[in-house]
Amino acid sequence: MLRQPKLRWIAADEPLPAAQSALREPDGLVAAGSDLSADRLFEAYRKGIFPWYSDGQPVLWWSPDPRMVLLVDDFVPAKSLQKRMRQLRNTSEWSVSMDRAFGRVMHECAQARPGQNGTWISAAIIQSYVELHRRGFAHSVEVWHDDELIGGLYGVSIGKMFFGESMFARRSDASKIALVVLMRALQQHGFHMVDCQQDTAHLASLGARTMTRAQFLDKLHHLVSLPGSDWQQIRQCELLGVS
Repeated sequence: MLRQPKLRWIAADEPLPAAQSALREPDGLVAAGSDLSADRLFEAYRKGIFPWYSDGQPVLWWSPDPRMVLLVDDFVPAKSLQKRMRQLRNTSEWSVSMDRAFGRVMHECAQARPGQNGTWISAAIIQSYVELHRRGFAHSVEVWHDDELIGGLYGVSIGKMFFGESMFARRSDASKIALVVLMRALQQHGFHMVDCQQDTAHLASLGARTMTRAQFLDKLHHLVSLPGSDWQQIRQCELLGVS
């Protein structure tokens, strides 16, 4: 009888194992540990691994197979969403920004949602991603109604790869508008793929598709090795209007 492989514990001074070493069950669990520093996050994303755990658990690192992605050049918003954005084009009430309120976006994403008892976005998670944001590797898109933050998303950018983490909406279509603005900006600046992590019906409805872990890692290793973009230029992109 074959013995099941054991989950590997990673000390703070040890590198994460390769994503290919993930356990088959459950859902590509790679390792566990206690380190959630910004340096660890940066290492994990470059290897195709991300954290996801609940309060009271150690930090769990994952690399699912298959992997959900959005291909930047193939992204086309639904016709209904394009119509909605055209309706908002001439109003001054709605506006979109980047990196104006990164911490606030994370806190909004951390709020419990209908059907959920809690959130995995803990204070420790927020602290580490805010540090990545300070270093220029984590970014947010915000949607505003006048001065009210009504939607947004955040993620990590390395090379020409963007890793989507979470989004929220306080008004209909707000998070989808944030995604459209992000994807258009990424198209203009030579990005190729957005990691969506897990296969869900909601992501599929936005145009995401799955690929095998091997395919994902092959593309990932190339994209993260490319020179990164100047996010100051991306933030000034004309697409930041609702259009």
